[in-house]
Amino acid sequence: MLGDPTGIGPEIAAKVLASGTVGDAARVLVIGDARVLELGMRDAGTRVPFAVYRRVEDIPWPAPSVPVVDLGNLDPSRLPRGDISPEAGRACGDTLRRMIELALAGRLDGIVFAPLNKAALHRGGYEFPDEHQMFATLTGHAGFFGEMNVIPEFATFRVTSHVSLRQAIELITSERIEAALRLADATLRAMGHNPPRIGVAALNPHGGENGLFGDEEIRIIRPTVQRLRAAGIEAVGPLSSDTIFLRARRGEFDGVVMMYHDQGQIATKLLGFNKGVTVTAGLSTVFTTPAHGTAFDIVGQGKADPGGLEYALRLAARLAAARAV
Repeated sequence: MLGDPTGIGPEIAAKVLASGTVGDAARVLVIGDARVLELGMRDAGTRVPFAVYRRVEDIPWPAPSVPVVDLGNLDPSRLPRGDISPEAGRACGDTLRRMIELALAGRLDGIVFAPLNKAALHRGGYEFPDEHQMFATLTGHAGFFGEMNVIPEFATFRVTSHVSLRQAIELITSERIEAALRLADATLRAMGHNPPRIGVAALNPHGGENGLFGDEEIRIIRPTVQRLRAAGIEAVGPLSSDTIFLRARRGEFDGVVMMYHDQGQIATKLLGFNKGVTVTAGLSTVFTTPAHGTAFDIVGQGKADPGGLEYALRLAARLAAARAV
């Protein structure tokens, strides 16, 4: 999916498609409005040879040019650039809904989407806290799932995500920690880590200093980690969050399970803003996207970095291939 057309999504999509660099990893097709791809080519200053098809099953492989299933659902010339647009949000949601239907029918192995805007998505009628909740609903998922962020050095998983910090603390339970750890173990194995080494972050500063200021580490986190280690998951923790990411960057861990959103997002965006990939882990369909946003401040300037989207495509291909084995 080409992303929100008021942002940099179409530009970076055009750059990746024009480079042809992911052709060795997957059969890539575009689903959306061909006019948005044309916009992206103008922003990027490049040309992408493409052919329009009515259905995914009509595409001949190997395709002679980039195949586009044109939904004709958005004319980007009618939208302001660099600003939130409910119409753009609705079109992004509609396009993703169509892609999910195709994936559930077995016609797509994975979904990669250029950056979208959560506020636009919400104002466009897809009233979910984030796109991950939307994906879970549209795929009919039951059970735990979570947002995973991947940079070259390590991956992160969350016990809680898009909720207030006060609510996050209330949601930290042994059951949620176990679910996050099992999800991390399974996803990292699919990425080729066997067995994966997982660090588990503490909640409180300095891990609570043995209960001096917070006892969640003693009551909840440490017993859960010990129980799962006994069950065969190679997890270590709780480790103070002011050092755990230093250890992960040194290569001690393949993944880190954090207790709340910003605990790990700060580290991953600092280390790999243009290389980071966000994965909706635990669903029946593979979903990946660059970890950065729509970058309204540089829209139309031709200088957006496509690295995150290329990494997202490659990771989606690897995760989908692991499921096919």
